Amino acid sequence: MGGLAFVFAGQGTQYTGMGKDFYENSPSSRNVFDILDRIRPGTSSQCFTASKEELSVTENTQPCVFAAEMAAVAALEEKNIRPDAVAGFSLGEISALTYSGLFSLEEWFEFIMKRGVAMNRAAETENGRMAAILRLDADVIRKICATRKKVWPVNYNCPGQTVISGIESSVSEVVEECRKLGGKGIFLSVNGAFHTPLMAEASDTIDTLLEKKTFQTPRFPIYSNVTGEIMETGLLRQRIAEQVKSPVLWSKTIDSMRRDGITMFIEIGPGKVLSGLIRKNFPDAVIANVEDMPSLGNAVEMADRYRR
Repeated sequence: MGGLAFVFAGQGTQYTGMGKDFYENSPSSRNVFDILDRIRPGTSSQCFTASKEELSVTENTQPCVFAAEMAAVAALEEKNIRPDAVAGFSLGEISALTYSGLFSLEEWFEFIMKRGVAMNRAAETENGRMAAILRLDADVIRKICATRKKVWPVNYNCPGQTVISGIESSVSEVVEECRKLGGKGIFLSVNGAFHTPLMAEASDTIDTLLEKKTFQTPRFPIYSNVTGEIMETGLLRQRIAEQVKSPVLWSKTIDSMRRDGITMFIEIGPGKVLSGLIRKNFPDAVIANVEDMPSLGNAVEMADRYRR
């Protein structure tokens, strides 16, 4: 038996109804939504009933996905399942930090709302877009991006899948060039050029928001999107701020966790995107997800077997 990690989903996984099953069946999850509704009225209703279009606006996506994830992990805590380490993909990294106890749920939620506004403002400055490129090597994609303006490879998800981000015209050109080489491009449900230098202003805003925060000692090791390694305690503020303008090294993160003895992963939050990426990076891993009551039951059963 190895270690168990919780991994938190990122922006783009949102869907209408996320978190509702937990709200209706888990007292701890309902309490999470009640707390967040007092800070941002209507958050639970937005998670449960808002359209895909409404949920895809960054100012809505980030607090809603965060709420769904914190409700999901609260339901998992009720079952006495806890990890040995945590990580999160992009926005999910904030959920991982919250769960690790660096500061309170309320403080992180207020931070998430301001982070979403800052990123949305930066997104509106440029007409940004993101797309996943499949079936091509990351080096090939990097070379193609270098021939266009304001477009970069930003999410290194797994072998054969790299996400590009930048201004819409350049992203479309790179997608078309990749298609000619046998690749496949899938545009993502986000409204900005995230994890690029175009997010520099948002990064500066986030750094300022964290300036006066006092970080508690994390309950678990937290693996960083920026480095793919465990976050250094003295660099928490820097890593959180630079994350929005830096590539997500997800493939390296999974490799690092595997090296450190993690062999089971529970994906927290809407969808199973990370589960699929983990499987491609680490075929022998034990993987479960928690996004509703049935998946919670399955994850608890798998974790109990794994811990024996």
